[in-house]
Amino acid sequence: MDLNFWLLLGAALFFAFGWIAARIDIKHLISESRVLPDSYFRGLNFLLNDKPDKAIEAFIEVSKADTQTAELQFALGGLFRRRGEVDRAIRMHQSLVERIDINKEEKTQALFELAQDYLKAGLLDRAETIFLDLRGTAYSHQSLRYLLDIYMQEKEWAKAIEITKELEVSTSLDLQMEIANYYCEIALSDYIHSRTESAFTNLESALTASRKCVRASILKGEWEAKAGKHEAAITTWKQIESQSPSHLCLVAEHLLTSYKALNRTAEGVQLLSGYQDRYPALEMLNVLFQATLEMEGVGEASRLVRDDLRRNPSMLGLDKMLEAQLMETPPERRNELQLIKNLVSTHVSRLARYQCKTCGFKARQFYWHCPACGGWETYPPRRVAELESVE
Repeated sequence: MDLNFWLLLGAALFFAFGWIAARIDIKHLISESRVLPDSYFRGLNFLLNDKPDKAIEAFIEVSKADTQTAELQFALGGLFRRRGEVDRAIRMHQSLVERIDINKEEKTQALFELAQDYLKAGLLDRAETIFLDLRGTAYSHQSLRYLLDIYMQEKEWAKAIEITKELEVSTSLDLQMEIANYYCEIALSDYIHSRTESAFTNLESALTASRKCVRASILKGEWEAKAGKHEAAITTWKQIESQSPSHLCLVAEHLLTSYKALNRTAEGVQLLSGYQDRYPALEMLNVLFQATLEMEGVGEASRLVRDDLRRNPSMLGLDKMLEAQLMETPPERRNELQLIKNLVSTHVSRLARYQCKTCGFKARQFYWHCPACGGWETYPPRRVAELESVE
């Protein structure tokens, strides 16, 4: 009996306290709503009636009337930036930075938003200064990402390397491939400006950063060949097999040219034939076809492409086989075969694209740096039609 009494009393007290708390909350909400200016409610009404521009103007009135509304100013500043009204976003966030009544976290947030405004406006130097100051704050990781974007836009590759190394530490990601490509960019600039020794040094730095950096090996071999060091170039290009065999097709023509310069064409053809057997690619086949045509004639060149088409069927291979057959076909039958070849070539021209494996952007030429998504080494060295035939 006593137990039931205490249970009932506890329930009654719990209900009473809940009712009192609810009344206090309601009174608090009512008092707060009376403090809010009319512009705030007009803004809400405009939003509900799908009139965003008028709503923004109303909320601006609120932010001017009540300087305590930092959250509203942040929201308006972000909205202006997304709408492309960067000047208004800058003014909104600058006013927040200059306020003395906001805490350190809010001021840091305001600086981060202002830096993004400057970046959107193309004021890269101002954005860079703020993002550099934000390192070590809660926005450090995001600031480093933005700084990397800025340095890539400005082709400040040495600074990009420094920032990427900081990102590696803060994110525990492996970004050595990106760093290797930045060294390659520096090396290219050096080579163009006749700083040959520095160019080779930076290629070595790229390979130190990532032993799998095929781009560095390709460039090193090209520059060695241009200097007449064909034996060294061949040795450099052969190393690609241990880095990424699928990229050998990108140096097939260079390899054969260097072997020809050394009067060892047959040895070069034999090497490429072995690569084609192990890592088939149309670029490699094209080089072998032309070399076989010069050395052994049309019949042997035609046999080469027919055998390869049986092993690696594709529309691109079919187009090459028809090209070979045209050379063997008697003049009276050549028109019909040429018509078929033209139809296949037209179709193949739409398939002969390299495709970024990150964003799917297709291009006729091979890129180390995707022009669409900005990814490094995201293009497989084989064209879409070749990859689809393998799958």
